[in-house]
Amino acid sequence: MNKNFFRLLTLSCITFLSLALYSCKGVSDSDIQKNVSEKLAGMPGVMVDVKNGVVTLSGVCSDEASKANCETQAKSVKGVKSVINNCTVTPPPTATAPVTISPDDALTTNVKDAIKDFTGVNATVADGVVTLTGTLKRDRLKNLMQSLNTLKPKKINNQLTLQ
Repeated sequence: MNKNFFRLLTLSCITFLSLALYSCKGVSDSDIQKNVSEKLAGMPGVMVDVKNGVVTLSGVCSDEASKANCETQAKSVKGVKSVINNCTVTPPPTATAPVTISPDDALTTNVKDAIKDFTGVNATVADGVVTLTGTLKRDRLKNLMQSLNTLKPKKINNQLTLQ
């Protein structure tokens, strides 16, 4: 009976050790890292690190959806216990439209300054052409025209009523 007991004990130990060795044979961290990296090959800015089955993702993603997708892909790999997603999202570029100042804006400002001393005279500017309307004393017309010509408009359209 001692002999049978010893055989049974030996057989039990062998079975236990083989089960223990088989169950310990999980997926290695290097295999996990390789598999996660392959899954994330389309995300060049993402780096993978694995320690004890815990995957840490770092790097830059283009948007929140890409970041979430990286985490989902990593979790789907066999042997991954958890995922720490330290990826950052690149902020979208700010759309700043260039401020364009029309040449007419500068001309309009200068024309208004030039006619401020000529009461009763109004001026509009369109495509570099100054149009004068209103009333003006005839003897002041020469001074107004000289003042406006120094601004170099394309044309001065005089529709003034002279007194």
